[in-house]
Amino acid sequence: MTSNPTLKQVQELILKLPITEQIILFEDLEERLETVVMMNLAETGFQEWNEPEEDIYNVES
Repeated sequence: MTSNPTLKQVQELILKLPITEQIILFEDLEERLETVVMMNLAETGFQEWNEPEEDIYNVES
């Protein structure tokens, strides 16, 4: 069984890391979050294309 640490526990563990590792972690998180934000923005830009009658990949044979 795996445990699910709370946000507070994760924060406490992060603060115990050496500063150089905290910086690396911050940079990795920043990159991941930027990607997620950009993907969400891109998704909203294509909502007009989400029309079921134009779904060429969902053709029943």
